[in-house]
Amino acid sequence: MNNYNINKGIGRTVEFKGLKAQYLFIFAGGLLGTIIFVMILYMTGVNSYICLFLGAGGASLIVWQTFSLNRKYGEHGLMKIAANKRHPRYIICRKPVHRYLKFTSKQNVI
Repeated sequence: MNNYNINKGIGRTVEFKGLKAQYLFIFAGGLLGTIIFVMILYMTGVNSYICLFLGAGGASLIVWQTFSLNRKYGEHGLMKIAANKRHPRYIICRKPVHRYLKFTSKQNVI
């Protein structure tokens, strides 16, 4: 039986065969989705060779894409890209400037 080390210490991220953090979940979810898709195709009566071809092609595409994303962006890269998309590129200021520079005097309350 093969033993696989999944966690390598306290406070470190989960890593399995080089996949770190969210890429591990993308990998597992993608393979699970592929196998469910192939099972649905097989139950609807699609030719078994077509099911095998689509299953093997989809699984290999998910494996290749997940490892390439892991290599390209690193552990926190996808979260940084998502955060960058939420920030505006520039701030639009449509009010006249004097509206922003309006000073109000404080009233002394006795």
